[in-house]
Amino acid sequence: MNDDTQQRLDKLTSELETLNKHRFIRIHNSLWKLILFQFTRGLAFGLGSVLGASILVSFLVWWLSQFEFIPIIGDFTRQLIDWIEVPTTTPRGR
Repeated sequence: MNDDTQQRLDKLTSELETLNKHRFIRIHNSLWKLILFQFTRGLAFGLGSVLGASILVSFLVWWLSQFEFIPIIGDFTRQLIDWIEVPTTTPRGR
């Protein structure tokens, strides 16, 4: 081999060693680390989805409640708000 080919081969070897030390590769080399990583990723995704949907729905309901002057939308939003609101006092069973 000539010197240029040997230098390129050394550089490629160095890059592969650097890549193998990367956290992403180390996680994927171990089954248990991969399972734990995917589990926590799924938990974070699920929590983010629930929080995002809750904020989006509450904003949408608030925004629709501002349209009480439009007959059809106003009636719908009033029913929706009445359905969502929880009574402030609950009867006690004594």
